[in-house]
Amino acid sequence: MAEVAFLILRCPLAGSQYHGLAEVGLRMAPGDYLELQREPENRHDPAAIRVLWQGRQIGYLPRALNPPLAAALDDGIALHARVTALRLAATPWERVELSVYAPL
Repeated sequence: MAEVAFLILRCPLAGSQYHGLAEVGLRMAPGDYLELQREPENRHDPAAIRVLWQGRQIGYLPRALNPPLAAALDDGIALHARVTALRLAATPWERVELSVYAPL
């Protein structure tokens, strides 16, 4: 059965230069599933949401977008994401675009 989900947003992956994107980026492809995990103990952003590809953290959702998505995850809504685009770009913010979905 096909997955039915509502597209919430598209955004760049934040913080990828500090996490495992350099090691796994060449194996990633558009459409790949991304797991979203809350990180309430994050000292820089208590609404932080880390992004994982095949169990490995590759970055975060951008901080400005976190509060409503963190609240949804905290309420038990099973948000997930997919790789929308991969680019060879000079700046890390332009390398991975992802789409966040909520189940219908």
